[in-house]
Amino acid sequence: MRKIYLIIIASLLFPFTKNATANPEMIVVCYPGGSVNAKDANGAMSSMLRVVERVGQWQENSFNSLFTAKLDECRKQMKEKNPKFAITSLGLYLELRNQHSLMPVVQPKIKGRTSERYRVMVQKDKYKTLDELKGLILGGTVLEEQSYIGKIVFAGKYDPDSFFVLKKSNQAIRALRSLDKGELDAVMLNEQQFSGLGSLQMKTPLSAVFTSEEIPLMGVVANSSITTAEERVRFGKALEGMCNDTEGKKLCELFGVESFATVDKAVFEPMIKLWAEGE
Repeated sequence: MRKIYLIIIASLLFPFTKNATANPEMIVVCYPGGSVNAKDANGAMSSMLRVVERVGQWQENSFNSLFTAKLDECRKQMKEKNPKFAITSLGLYLELRNQHSLMPVVQPKIKGRTSERYRVMVQKDKYKTLDELKGLILGGTVLEEQSYIGKIVFAGKYDPDSFFVLKKSNQAIRALRSLDKGELDAVMLNEQQFSGLGSLQMKTPLSAVFTSEEIPLMGVVANSSITTAEERVRFGKALEGMCNDTEGKKLCELFGVESFATVDKAVFEPMIKLWAEGE
């Protein structure tokens, strides 16, 4: 589910010039561990970008995006492209923040929230606490960024790689079905995945043995060393109004994004502190 708002955020990016598009601005889009492939993602972003260019009165085909679901590839592209703007996971933002002078610009708002919680789900009554899962199999789509899970989701209290036997998945529903069959001992879900549990037909009821603190949703970040404050403000304001546009509203509704909110930088300070403490 998270791939949905990452794709739509990516589709709403635009350059800050009305000049010719001989050299369109390249935006790096990172979705670590996701099931969406680059062809599908770039296709969706391309079609949406045409709407954005019309709404913002920018020349058609003003910029391109580069999508990857691989951590190492994202690090490589961020280094090589040195983009003005990027869409990253929270973990990648925290990892690359100093290296690329990154600062959050805008967040998606989903179901009235710009934050989420992570949960570790088990078969009901089989386990009571997270400590009981030591040495057992934990699955999920969010396990690609183990440093992020350990430092942020578990707030430094558990190292996922040494505490669990990890089994990564690129589909939450597949991991949940494995949990239902007893092939996994637990599955970690983000907020969007957890909210979809009610639509699944599970043979065994599930319960959460761990729920994280509120964690801010990550959206668009800017390289503050190569963008101006005016560019960043203009970008944020444009996205805030995107879902109010007739055509843009349809796209926002389609992908479950209510609106985009300019970032309050203070919400990321606790995350930055947790990340530093885990170094």
